[in-house]
Amino acid sequence: MSETAQSGYTFTARLLHWLTAALVLTMMPIGIAMANADFGPTQDTLYHLHRSIGMLVLPIVAIRLLYRLRHPAPPLPDDVPPWQRRAAHATHWTLYGLLIVQPIVGWIATSAYRAPILFFWLFEVPPIWPVDQAFSERMFVVHRLIGFVLIALLCAHIGAALHHHFIRRDRVLMRMVSG
Repeated sequence: MSETAQSGYTFTARLLHWLTAALVLTMMPIGIAMANADFGPTQDTLYHLHRSIGMLVLPIVAIRLLYRLRHPAPPLPDDVPPWQRRAAHATHWTLYGLLIVQPIVGWIATSAYRAPILFFWLFEVPPIWPVDQAFSERMFVVHRLIGFVLIALLCAHIGAALHHHFIRRDRVLMRMVSG
């Protein structure tokens, strides 16, 4: 393995990665639960948490994307096949794109529905779309579909990291864990 492939991510890159991961892995089960079960009075709390976390993910991923553009990822080990390099590249950039698009679609759908977005009960985020119930319903379908794509990509991303750690036994995962 080349020396550069053994180098890790910076502290800032690792912090932004794990913060994003924690938020997304918290928000996704909340989103699935709130959309598929009736939790009575807790339902509104779940919606507010999901929306709040989504509004927090948006600027964090935007900062992360800007940081990544200025601080490229360390290269993969030299023996990683070209098709895996392309798959890793495509997965990472698709994740970045969808993690920007997904909260915006949710914000538009919620705005068109005219439900409040209470950012952790501190303040209300203003709507960005005129009221249109039919459009809102279509946008929530898009939001749900993007969510399923994100789940699939995250499974692939996590699976690849575990493959590198347990099968290939290289430092690819550890570069994001310990630098």
